[in-house]
Amino acid sequence: MPPLAQRNLFHDRLRLAVTLTGIVFAVVLIVVQIGLFIGFASTTCALIDRAGADIWIVPKNVPYLEEATPFSERKLYQVLATPGVDGAQKYIATYSDWQRPDGGHEGIQVVGFDPDSKYGAPWNIVAGSLQDLKLADGVMIDRLYAKRLGVTSIGQTFEIRGRRARVVGLTSGIRAFTTTPYVFTTFKTALGYVPLMQEDQTLFILVKANPRADLRKLKRDLTERVHGVDVYTASEFSHMTRFYWMYSTGAGIAVLLAALLGLVVGIVVVAQTIYATTMEHLREYGTLKAMGASNSYIYRIIIKQAVISAVLGYIVGMMVALCLVRGGQTGGASILLPWPVAIGIFGVTVMMCVVAALVSINKVMRLEPAVAFKA
Repeated sequence: MPPLAQRNLFHDRLRLAVTLTGIVFAVVLIVVQIGLFIGFASTTCALIDRAGADIWIVPKNVPYLEEATPFSERKLYQVLATPGVDGAQKYIATYSDWQRPDGGHEGIQVVGFDPDSKYGAPWNIVAGSLQDLKLADGVMIDRLYAKRLGVTSIGQTFEIRGRRARVVGLTSGIRAFTTTPYVFTTFKTALGYVPLMQEDQTLFILVKANPRADLRKLKRDLTERVHGVDVYTASEFSHMTRFYWMYSTGAGIAVLLAALLGLVVGIVVVAQTIYATTMEHLREYGTLKAMGASNSYIYRIIIKQAVISAVLGYIVGMMVALCLVRGGQTGGASILLPWPVAIGIFGVTVMMCVVAALVSINKVMRLEPAVAFKA
């Protein structure tokens, strides 16, 4: 590739800085918005994806996890009697009220499960253990929400809907999409924290299939055997919950539109600066054409300038974006950036700059070599 591209690009460093600023801005905006989208999508169905259950039995016509209503626990015994079921447990995930030591109140989501089972439990436990939840009134929260809930140490006692709750453990990185903290406890303890539930009721039944069982057949069998509820595989219920929060509420669309805005802004800024640079060098391009340079040769010069700008802008922009992603680990919003997405954004950045360069090429292609000899 011709070295003229580098000389043109670095000759006017101020203009190069302006170009890179536009690219960096676009990269950061795209990374943050797409990272927010992925983070939101992940947190909306984290309880489902990380529960470890193969099948979820939920109340009839429930569109997403947080909308469940109680049903009789007797259905649990019907589930356990179904061939192909390796295990099943009652499960609670619903809203309640947490009272801080200063008298203030915070909305929470109580998650009740069987600590002796291998599914439905919290993950990334950094203090305490699942067995500690068997202690009287034991609960576990994520340390991200500790300050918000007034928790300063393990062993503190609080109230949930007027009932005693003692913090026996902490998790790390378990976020709630609705910003309402999860509070994990045993199913029996959770019954006392949840309004309008009887002791013989549950909100969900989590089913663990036998490793040799056909999951689709087991789902059909459970649907035929257990009436008055809906039966979903974990992936189906996860998709339903994610779709509701990300698209039905419009939250996901808003984030994607913001990412698209970053792309458009980047293309406009880069197109303007590359076009201005090209116009400043019309006489030089005219000289090249007068010397016999082909259109393809000039194409390569301009496109190479765009690619170099894209690489430099991406590197700087990604460094800034990664700082924001890391900051999001302890912030209220979850920003996730899987490496395949980072690679994809690099491709988008290069494409953005090349498209911007093509805007200015048309002028050069129609350039007459005689322009090089005009005063």
